[in-house]
Amino acid sequence: MIQEKKILILGMARSGVSAAKLLSKYNNNITITDMKEQDDKIVKELEDLGIKVVISTNQEELVDSSYDLMVKNPAIPKDNKAVLKAKDLNISVINEVEVGYSFLPKDVKIVAITGSNGKTTTTTMVYDILKKAYGNVHLGGNIGIPLCNLVENVKEKDILVLEISDHQLLDMDNFTANISILTNLSQVHLDFHGNYENYKLTKKRIFNNHTENSIAILNQENEDVMNLTKDIVSKKIYFSSKNPSDAYINNNTIIYNGEEIINLSDIRLKGIHNYENIMVAIIVSKIFNVNNKIIKNFLKEFKGVEHRLEFVGEIKGRKFYNDSKSTNNVSTITALKSFTEPIILIMGGLDRNIPFDELSPYLDHVKHIICYGETKDKIEDFAKKNNIFVNKMTNLIEASKKAYEVSREGDIILLSPACASWDQYPNFETRGEEFKSTVNTLV
Repeated sequence: MIQEKKILILGMARSGVSAAKLLSKYNNNITITDMKEQDDKIVKELEDLGIKVVISTNQEELVDSSYDLMVKNPAIPKDNKAVLKAKDLNISVINEVEVGYSFLPKDVKIVAITGSNGKTTTTTMVYDILKKAYGNVHLGGNIGIPLCNLVENVKEKDILVLEISDHQLLDMDNFTANISILTNLSQVHLDFHGNYENYKLTKKRIFNNHTENSIAILNQENEDVMNLTKDIVSKKIYFSSKNPSDAYINNNTIIYNGEEIINLSDIRLKGIHNYENIMVAIIVSKIFNVNNKIIKNFLKEFKGVEHRLEFVGEIKGRKFYNDSKSTNNVSTITALKSFTEPIILIMGGLDRNIPFDELSPYLDHVKHIICYGETKDKIEDFAKKNNIFVNKMTNLIEASKKAYEVSREGDIILLSPACASWDQYPNFETRGEEFKSTVNTLV
């Protein structure tokens, strides 16, 4: 529990505001700062709680030795001047998840899920199945609900299901989960971490503070996962889409611990990547002694999560899919592999200086690319190099309308940006909502 401290909160996004509100209840002296102007209602709400709000582009000037703690937004780089100054002054730097964790009852069960791809779908399935079996289950973390928003409703022996990003893992020291899951590893977010090795070591922090009684659920088919976790002390449970394992696929049936759980034909979600996510959900469910009927009934109906290959609708024979959560090449590759119909691909967003060449082997069904945002010139060059028709637009609304204009009956119009949203949107959810709203105007 954090109380009677002087605290500087760096960043007024959802997590920063959530941490500020929680900490204000425990006699803490709080300043929260951001470089951008904020909504007046949020500012007033914070100020009414006794929190000092400072909008400044020189945030390092706010940092001095009088502070006990800095709470950093996960998206802020570790070499930010204010962060570096805090560390030089021996001020602890943590994030909102670590703040929330400090207020949890000691006997709460935590399931923490990370990985390069599949986190949100896996987290959603684990939560939904456990919620159907037990009432005392909470969902939060990187999935959009800050842990600090949950803690006051969490009671002893409750279950917390948390999606944890690599950005969040950087600034957590005491946080530990009873069950930690690493879905897969691939080369993403290298602009933030500097190189792949740093990124992998950051992901490994999901197993921090594990003991022999902790459980690690690992992807047997991902070589980087297997190498990274060789020396962790946790009890390891493996899943595999190709070979016998603790959970695996045999004769189109998912097997766990030798028991047939569900036939693939009974699962609404399709695709190997989804079957891997489902195996994780099954493993966690069985650890918590959920019966097979609950698991089967859920998997027969589960359609997927919003903004992840989400079917938006069909207009004059064109099917629209919202895959706004695809913020890297690997995610977009997964989306492209999901269709055999002709694809009009909408790409673009924040330029992280990552080339798109990794997509080239998966463009067989892509007949047209519409690009927008910071990366539009780079994507235009990529499309031309691959002999694909391309149109360059200013924003997503224009891109969506252009995609419909150039499409034909039977086409898939797919928003799968392969880029973060932050050049034009606060998050991928807002980007996805704008795409869906635009599609609805085309009817």
